[in-house]
This record gives sequence, C-alpha cells and structure tokens, in this order.
Amino acid sequence: WSDRREDFRTEILGLMKAQRVKNAVIVPTGAKGGFVPKKLPFHEGREAVLAEAIRCYIIFIRGLLDVTDNVIKDKIVPPKNTIRYDKDDPYLVVAADKGTATFSDIANAQAMEYKFWLGDAFASGGKTGYDHKKMAITARGAWESVKRHFRHLGINIQKESFSVVGIGDMAGDVFGNGMLLSPHIKLVAAFNHQHIFIDPNPDTQASYEERKRLFHLPRSSWTDYNDKLISQGGGVFDRSLKSIKLTTQIKKWLGIKKNVLEPDELINALLAAPVDLLWNGGIGTFIKSKEESHESVGDRNNDTIRIDADQLRCKVLGEGGNLGCTQLARIAFDKKGGLIYTDFIDNSAGVDCSDHEVNLKILLNVFVNTEQMTEKKRNDLLVKMKDEVADLVLHNNYAQTQAIDFIQVQSAHDMELYIRLIKYLEEKASLDRELEFLPDDKNLLERKILNKGLTKPEIAVLMSYCKSLLKKEILDSNIPEDPFLAKAIETAFPEIITTQYKKALYQHQLRREIIATQISNAIVNDMGISFVPRLYDETGANISAIIRAYTISEEIFDKHSLWETIKGLDYKVSSDIQLQMMLVSSRLIRRSTRWFLRNQHLLNDTEKTIEHFKSSLKQLSGSLMTFVKGSSQAILQKLVDSFTDKKVPKNIAEQVACTYIMFSVLDIVEAAQEHQFSVKQVAATYFEMGSHLELAWLRDAISNHPIESHWDDLAVAALLDDIDRHQRNLSVSAMHMDKMNQAKAIEQWMEKYKPQVERWKEVLGELRSSGSLEFVMITVVLRELAELSYISMQGY
Repeated sequence: WSDRREDFRTEILGLMKAQRVKNAVIVPTGAKGGFVPKKLPFHEGREAVLAEAIRCYIIFIRGLLDVTDNVIKDKIVPPKNTIRYDKDDPYLVVAADKGTATFSDIANAQAMEYKFWLGDAFASGGKTGYDHKKMAITARGAWESVKRHFRHLGINIQKESFSVVGIGDMAGDVFGNGMLLSPHIKLVAAFNHQHIFIDPNPDTQASYEERKRLFHLPRSSWTDYNDKLISQGGGVFDRSLKSIKLTTQIKKWLGIKKNVLEPDELINALLAAPVDLLWNGGIGTFIKSKEESHESVGDRNNDTIRIDADQLRCKVLGEGGNLGCTQLARIAFDKKGGLIYTDFIDNSAGVDCSDHEVNLKILLNVFVNTEQMTEKKRNDLLVKMKDEVADLVLHNNYAQTQAIDFIQVQSAHDMELYIRLIKYLEEKASLDRELEFLPDDKNLLERKILNKGLTKPEIAVLMSYCKSLLKKEILDSNIPEDPFLAKAIETAFPEIITTQYKKALYQHQLRREIIATQISNAIVNDMGISFVPRLYDETGANISAIIRAYTISEEIFDKHSLWETIKGLDYKVSSDIQLQMMLVSSRLIRRSTRWFLRNQHLLNDTEKTIEHFKSSLKQLSGSLMTFVKGSSQAILQKLVDSFTDKKVPKNIAEQVACTYIMFSVLDIVEAAQEHQFSVKQVAATYFEMGSHLELAWLRDAISNHPIESHWDDLAVAALLDDIDRHQRNLSVSAMHMDKMNQAKAIEQWMEKYKPQVERWKEVLGELRSSGSLEFVMITVVLRELAELSYISMQGY
C-alpha cells in the first residue's frame, strides 16, 4: 500500500531489488507488488481511510488469485478463461509491508473464498500465524547485524552503553522493537514524519522504561513521551514549525553555531550526528552518495532532509527499514570506515519468518485436511514452535553477516577470484553490474593494488546472487533425491516436526525447494561466494559432485562442531581472530572437497564414504599431532601461538591449527586400505617422510604465493595436489621396505635412494635461499620430487 502516488513505481522497483536478493534465504524467488488507493477519504477520518485501503487491497489480491494456478485433489488446475504463457506454478504467497497482521487475515479470507490450496498459508502473519511485531522478529534480525558490527569494534551492546539516533517512533514495529532490544541504548534523538525528539544526555534506565511504555501505548507518538524524563536542553519539536530554537546542549552535541534551524535542517544535523549507531526504522530514503542527485533517488518526500554518506559521523548504520540508504551511499559509507551491510541483509528476518510459517502450514494442513488433526491443534502447535522458529530465523541473520565479514577478510588478497566470479554471475545469473552498482574490473584491480577489497554492501549483493544461482542449479540436479543430502530439509524445521512428523516432512510439497534453499545457504554462508565457481574451474565437476564432495568433507572433519566452538568465543576474543580461525579451517574443507572431486568413485555412496573416513580418522584421534615433526611442527606451533597470543584458549587454538595437517588423512586412509597397512602406521610414515623431505615448507610457500590471475590460482591447486600425491607414493614405497618396522623402513628407503634425496634437498635449498619464489622455479623443483616419486614406486 504505497503512499507515494507520484513515484510508486520507483518505490516498488527499489523494493523489488531488495526483495530479489533478500529471497536468497527463503524458498520462493519472489516478486514485489503494490497498489495505490487513489481516493482516500482523509476528511472522514482514519477508519474511513483504512476501509477504503482495504477495499483496494481486496481488488488487488483477487486480481492475483484470478490468474494463479490452483491445486485441487493433488492436481494443478489453471485458472478458467486464461491463456498461460508460463509453466504450472500454483505457489503464491503474499505478505503486506504495512499492517501485516490485519491485511494477512483479509488476504486469507479471499484465498478461502477462492478455495485456493494454501488456505491460511496464503498470507503469513495473520490471526493463525506469527505476528511479526509481537515476535519483534524483523528488529531482532537487524539487531544481529548491529551486534556483529559492534563486536568488530570490541563493544558488547547488550552490556555496555552506546548512543543512538533513530528514524521512526515507538509505535512502529521495527523502530519500536529495535529500541527495546538492549537496556543500554542511549537514544539521544529520533524523528518521524511529524516530530523530532532530542534527549542530549538520557538516563539510560529511565528512558528505556519510557520507550517500553510508549511501545505498548496504542498509536503513540513522540509527543506522548514524558517530558520530565528528557534531559536538560532536549525536547519534542513539531516538524510543522517554521523554526526551532537550539539549546546550548543541542548546539554543543551537534557542533552547530547557529541559534535557530528549520526542522528539516535540524534533521539533516541529526542524520550526521556523532553517535555510535544510526538506526533506521522508518519509511523513506535518507542517505545518498554525493555522486547521486535527489531526483535519481526517487523519494521526493525526503529530498529536503536527505544527506550524503560522507556527512555521516555514526560508527554503525543499522537498516531495520527498507531503502533507507541508496546502495551507492552504503558503499561510500563502508569505504570511509563505517560499518554497514544492506537493508535486505539486516531486515530479512521478517520474510524469513513468513517463509517458515508458510512451510509449516503446508505440512500441517495435510493433517487438517485429512481430519487427522484439528485446526485448533494445528494452531496450538504453531504457537508452541514460535520460539524455535525465531531461533532458526535469527540463525540465518547471524550466519549471513558472519559470511559477509568472512568474505571481506579474503577479498583484497583474492581479488582475481572475485573479478572472475562477477563475470561468472553476469553469464549465469543475469547479474547487471550497473544496476547493482558493482565496480568494473579496472576499479577492482586498483583496489587490489591498494590492498582494499570489496565493501560489505557489494559482497551482500554478490552473495545473494550466488545463493539464488546455486539454489537453481541444485533444483535442476538430482541432489534433493540423495537420501543423505535430503536430510538438509530437517535444518529448516523445529525439532517437534523432525521427530513427530518426520515422514510427512519428507513428503512436503516443497521438499525439493526447501532442500535446495538450505544447502545453498549453508554452503555459501560457510565457504564463501567463490567456493563453488572456483571448484568448477579447478576440477570441471558438476554441481551434484561438488555438493556431495563438500558434504562428505564437512561431515568427516566435523566442521560444524569446530565452527560452533569458534562462535562460542564471541566477546571473548576479537571478531578478526574468529574470522582468521574460520579461514584456516575452511581451507581444510576446500582442499578436501577438491580431493574427493579428484577421486569421484568415492562419491557414489555419500553415507558409506563418510562412515569409512570418519572411522579411520577416529583411529588417529588425539595422536595426529604426535606424528608431526620438523618444519610441519614449527608451522603448526607458530599458528597455535598466533591464536593463543590473542587470548584464544590453547585447546581451541590447537584444534584449529590441526586442520592445517588433517587434509593428509584422506591420502593416508586410502593408502592404508589399498596396501593393507594400519592407518596409524601409514600416518607415522607419511609425516616422517614429509619431515625428511621438508615438504611442509614447500606446501606453505606455494599456499602463500601471491595470486595475480586465475591461472595462478589453478596452478597453486595443481601444485599442492602434486605434492600430496608424491608424498603418498613415497610413503607407500618406504613402507614396503620393511612392513613390520616403520622406523627401519624409512632408514632403509633413505639409504637406497640417497643420491636422489640429496639431489632433492640441494634444489630445495636453492629454492629456499632465493629472494622470491616464482611458479617456474617451483615447477622445476617439483620435477625433481616427481622423479624421486616415480623411481621409488618402481622399486617395489
């Protein structure tokens, strides 16, 4: 329901851009629609206005239902007297941006009249659904972004005071709920379309209680705020005034010399105020880049109060509302050191919650329609699951913001990868750089030279495109039919569903779509946006193989538990250290995934392969580090020290460091099985051989080699694969010298191939002493290792 009659098309197009990328975390691809009531009877009062808006809404909803396929007795039935140019598609759900709860009931009533198959799952958030305002779900989701930004600054906003300027009022869902999410908020100013509120030095506890009172006061405004609680120099000012006289306190806080400002000028100053957080819970676009004109923003109502991003003095900008900033403004704010994601990242919890509700109702309505469950029992069950649904939704908010920070840490170093990724998305996912305000290759290469990576708002856009593309590729594959991979559906539902209604869950009408959504989100969140395209380049494998290989790898090495341990260090160590730990451990999963793609015979039975390697790894549990010697040991110890020096507990630091060598377990297990040796015996020989030949140093040098092009990246992957293969072959060769005594076997092997080993150490020494490494030098040296490997393999 748009208020912007002159430019509602611009508004809806802007919302559609946000919606398209926001939908990466939910099942449907989505659209954005709107309507404008042309004859609102304002002279008759609020109730008459609402009644006319509802009448228009009903016309709008019925128009949608008139051209939507239905499901009747498990068969898709197209609408009567309608020519269709698309495929069967009965999936249509709606959610009103304004008055979600009331308007959902209205929409559901129309769906019932049309006998639309979704019933009251057609519109979420109604009387039988999850009330977003009561759950505070949208604000809580955006608060996950805000908390992560402040965690980066070393501040726990749930325990420490911080200053805020806000856009909105306490009657609003996102603003009101947001300003109650921490008792340590110092709200120094806020404004809405009617009033300006300023409290220069608020009493944190008293103001928190007063905000809570206003939130629960029907249709409250800033004029309802108890003026006795406002600190000296503050007040509530009407925006219709011609001018506002500034107090000494306001002038000092904002750094203003003028004694009088017009209301819009004062709002300009508040948007640019020196505060910790600028919280947007309103409707409108308030921040643009200096390169943009007000006309190009397309929000005439706020032209007089809008400021440029370079004027912002807040540390963090939280976007609970849509379109508060232009994308170019976000990018500019990030570049100047501000902390921001995007509106579609911050406020995605609302649409995510709606998606969970719809999917639950689709599942449970099967029981209601077949009279196996009463509607009352279904509704009671929905209420019972509300808190767990909220947890699932907020997990997505936490994971997405973590993913963006994780990607940004790597982006400057791996800029070539991201340049290639953008071209890949242009080709495969209809990404339009100009439309999404993404820089061209020249700009990106200039950033690389300056050691600057992608901004968080840019990453957010790329991440959403990657998720959407990956979801489509999964749906086009047989992945959802894999019994083990299909378990991903359980991660989208509360425990009561996965235990008591498990059979029905796997028969869910949107089973394939939910599985694809969960898998695509998990992979991109944990492994980054370049992971899948990079594996395409390195191996040429298809999407089915990549996802199976990835799933096997993360299950074998229990990545989930390790990352949960790292997340458990929130507020105990710096967020930068947490990201570094995740980066180190993610390399294990990336290399392992590539290893399985090189050994695709192991992908035929996902569950069997996981069990085989996990049981072998269990045999090495706790003893793997004892096999490591020489340069490998020094590298691991250096890694452990780098974490413990930053307050990471020693046991966790060692656990993360161990991932540096755990990749070798794959070759060790395969060699043990192929040649009938014990896993521990092979492990001891493998690491002993690596120590004698100083292969850990060579691996480290190759891994840290600067990546200047796509070919450099492929070269690094290939060279590391070569070293792994040679070390495995050399170890097996040595073990055949004496199958009963590993120590004697290595000794005998070294003696037998003494000339070749001495030659190897000679060329390796030259490489180590050179000022800089080049791929051509590494290739020549590896030729010697390959020769040694070949000769020794001929010896048994």
